[in-house]
Amino acid sequence: MIDQVKVRREALRWLILLTLNNARPLGAYEGPILSVAQSEYPDATHMELRRKLDYLEQRGLIELKKEPSGRWFAKLTRDGIDVAEYTVECEAGIARPTKYWGG
Repeated sequence: MIDQVKVRREALRWLILLTLNNARPLGAYEGPILSVAQSEYPDATHMELRRKLDYLEQRGLIELKKEPSGRWFAKLTRDGIDVAEYTVECEAGIARPTKYWGG
């Protein structure tokens, strides 16, 4: 049986990494990241996104800046860039698709 909660959780983590990779070198606030997440999962919530961002920060894949205003700003780390660009192996917990193209 497929664990839909796990599939969603890991897919959202990958989607966040892709979004931040496209936002390089600046990074992005959580609002635009949530908009991208909601394009795939319309019911994605602000809190759900923050949990994923926190997880990715703990893994060392992103840097988070939690501003006094309450907004969060995220930016890929060197390791996060490597995962997004398929230059290193991706550990369990992120639904990065298998690379099927050359180069």
